[in-house]
Amino acid sequence: MRILGIDPGSRLTGFAVIETHGDRLRACGFGVIRTGSGELPQRLAAIFEGVERVVAEMAPEALAIESVFMARNAQSALKLGQARGAAICAATRTGLAVYEYAPRAVKLAVVGSGRAEKGQIQHMMQQILQIEESLQADAADALAVAVCHAHTQHTRGYASRQLAALAFR
Repeated sequence: MRILGIDPGSRLTGFAVIETHGDRLRACGFGVIRTGSGELPQRLAAIFEGVERVVAEMAPEALAIESVFMARNAQSALKLGQARGAAICAATRTGLAVYEYAPRAVKLAVVGSGRAEKGQIQHMMQQILQIEESLQADAADALAVAVCHAHTQHTRGYASRQLAALAFR
């Protein structure tokens, strides 16, 4: 299964596609969509087009995206929500299922602490996915969201198989 992870932002939107084979994970591609310093509608269009391009090139089967957290600045939270919306709309045009994860849940899943720092996430993504190059923070966050979804799906599948086995006893 291929999973597209998105770390939304109005100026930098991280993206990553990973592939899962059972409990094995492999990074297929990752990077950052840079929207420039134009007006917000043009930046949202850049996010939409960038995500559309990634979906067309890498053919993911699911989208995992960070949910909005309440920032101290309401204006920032609104822009983040709009960036998320642009990414979700671009991905769902091709029928991708959308899965949302709270930032703390992502950190907990990949680092073991819901209060992990950016550097810890970057390090863990390099370790988990065996990436030798240095990772830009937004790309590492997108990888983390995708890995969080892969772990969640793997655990759900395991639990379902266990329940099914118990039902036949």
